[in-house]
Amino acid sequence: MPQDADVKKDVISKYRLHESDTGSSEVQVALLSQRIEYLTEHFKTHKKDHHSRRGLLKLVGQRRRLLDYLKRSSVERYRTVVSSLNLRK
Repeated sequence: MPQDADVKKDVISKYRLHESDTGSSEVQVALLSQRIEYLTEHFKTHKKDHHSRRGLLKLVGQRRRLLDYLKRSSVERYRTVVSSLNLRK
């Protein structure tokens, strides 16, 4: 499922650290969160799509690892991202 280019640009522009930033941890976490939300909605109608569910679990694990890295390296940036994305931790 490719993400809509306009939505992706909006997410990148909201979470980037500087003008040409497209790959910082904050941007990656935001893009993964957007994709996770999309897949969560997808599973409400397609309950038996187990192959995509495995992909969702991989995305959640990847986001968790990025958040753990961000927490180790900069607690302030971690708290900012978690609060702006409304994540539980």
